[in-house]
Amino acid sequence: MPIYRIAIGTPGEASHPDALKAALAEFFSMLIFVFAGQGSGMAFSKLTDGGASTPAGLISASLAHAFALFVAVSVGANISGGHVNPAVTFGAFVGGHITLLRSILYWIAQLLGSVVACLLLKFSTGGLETSAFALSSGVSSWNAVVFEIVMTFGLVYTVYATAVDPKKGNLGTIAPIAIGFIVGANILAGGAFDGASMNPAVSFGPAVVSWTWTNHWVYWLGPFIGAAIAAIVYDHIFIDDNAHQPLPANDF
Repeated sequence: MPIYRIAIGTPGEASHPDALKAALAEFFSMLIFVFAGQGSGMAFSKLTDGGASTPAGLISASLAHAFALFVAVSVGANISGGHVNPAVTFGAFVGGHITLLRSILYWIAQLLGSVVACLLLKFSTGGLETSAFALSSGVSSWNAVVFEIVMTFGLVYTVYATAVDPKKGNLGTIAPIAIGFIVGANILAGGAFDGASMNPAVSFGPAVVSWTWTNHWVYWLGPFIGAAIAAIVYDHIFIDDNAHQPLPANDF
């Protein structure tokens, strides 16, 4: 991947109205996504009186996250591109589709959106715990890193194929649902092992509110590596260099 595509951005970009609106859109999209996704887990725990995890709980988490992400990406697509994930933003940066300064704005907004969603959940549920992501018995931190790399690779590869690729054509209209589907499917695959985050912000909010940081680094390292690999592979192999154009943030 040609290094010239990566851009830092200009100092004025951080205060440009379009960039601030895009960051605000990421904040609201993340709030919507985390409130529904994390909230579904809290609701299931309440219905089962905090019982052991079950296949039904995994399926409900998969569906809630898939549906909520479909909506969150859709409502932000025309403003910010609907990243709703710091790893997706990082993948876009690696591919030269967003500047570093705008990426930082997005990351701040995404993290704040997740924290606010978890605070709202804790308050509105009467103080129920917003459980942080954790590894299952027998799963090491490096096992989980590999899981997160592979799952996030699938997610960001899907983002590139359906939303970033200039040849996507009408396929772009189904990008939000395809993105929601791959996240839901990956939760079915990895949820029982490490929670299947694929999204550092989704892990960050519950960690802050519950103040639980055990193995938290896993949910940053894995997704960022997976996102970078997907961006480099898809951009280098499948996007024609001559047809490549740096895209404004709201083009995907």
